[in-house]
Amino acid sequence: MNQALSGIRVIDMTHNQAGPACAQILGFLGADVIKLEEPKGGDVARTNMRDKPDSDSLFFLILNANKRSLTLNLKTDEGKALFKKVIAQSDVLLENFGPGALDRLGLGYDALRTVNPRLIYATIKGFGTYGPYSGFKSFEPIAQAMGGAMSVTGFPENPPTYVYPAIGDSGTGMHMAIGILAALQQRHATGQGQHVEVSMQDAVVNLIRVSLRDHQRTGRPMPRNGNQLGRTVPGTTYPCAPGGPNDYVYIFAQPQMWRAFTGAIGQPELTDDPRFKTPDGRWENREALNAIVADWTGQRGKHEVMRILGEAGVPSGACQDTGEVLADPHLRARDMIVDVEYPTRGTYQTVGCPIKLSESPAEVRRPPLLGEHTTEVLAALCGVGADEVTRLREQGVV
Repeated sequence: MNQALSGIRVIDMTHNQAGPACAQILGFLGADVIKLEEPKGGDVARTNMRDKPDSDSLFFLILNANKRSLTLNLKTDEGKALFKKVIAQSDVLLENFGPGALDRLGLGYDALRTVNPRLIYATIKGFGTYGPYSGFKSFEPIAQAMGGAMSVTGFPENPPTYVYPAIGDSGTGMHMAIGILAALQQRHATGQGQHVEVSMQDAVVNLIRVSLRDHQRTGRPMPRNGNQLGRTVPGTTYPCAPGGPNDYVYIFAQPQMWRAFTGAIGQPELTDDPRFKTPDGRWENREALNAIVADWTGQRGKHEVMRILGEAGVPSGACQDTGEVLADPHLRARDMIVDVEYPTRGTYQTVGCPIKLSESPAEVRRPPLLGEHTTEVLAALCGVGADEVTRLREQGVV
């Protein structure tokens, strides 16, 4: 079965998380993603986050499925020449090197568009290639700090808080995937490629736009509100049995769900209680109402609470820890948690494709070993035979 992006070739020159996440999602959707790595060591994530002596790290594996690996030394003339032959037959180049790194190698956008005018040259940078901060490097926490996410996360008595879901890294990668798909679509009409750029700060700002709206509504910085969502009550986390560090449930009972909620918790008399009858009343008397809700949830497990309220039509969710997410039967049923076999590790669990296409479902294939596909890629795209690859390998070119 042809997949949505069958026939699209992506050269993935990225490392760490933002770029690899983008390339992996394109690979899930059917693109031929060739991960281009240095011959000695490859992507630093293979080894510098290693958790098992003889295997690439789990960090590398969860971000590099559905790719082939080609090794090239771009600091050699032969390596650059082979690279340009590959680029001439590719659709997308994805890079997240430090500012100016590829330009110094003579492999920037202006140089490569002469090699392949149809090339989509996709650049991920911490702060982009222009603007006052464009020369600065960035990582996930920096992007969250500069994008405003940390200032609105946490409880008011605590400092701005780092969010562990990688909105700066993987969030940027997903924005870039959208940009690449848009550029490919435009190429159908124009026949020309273009430069696509996403900065980590820009991606974070896009994700906190509602908080920026609130600033403009009130005229002051949005405060940290902990887990409370707006003025809705119930609208926060509540403790559950048996009282472990993650034994909580999030409940969000919108005003039209108030009667369903009180019935579900077995206290229908609260429906018309003067203190709680209106949304404003529930907000003004939230301490008393939250105590009632917490007493009910505290006598039940978080998944039981979620089931009871879910069946009543009231949104709620158990606060699952990472182990519970890996074992979640719903995620398993949706192929979001899948088992993968890797030669040097054995079986590990990873995250599948969140985009479900009815006519071309995604398949998760194991990540490549370093340089695993060098011979076949160079043969197919550069006409280089196996003996020549051996010579190039001996000379440190591949």
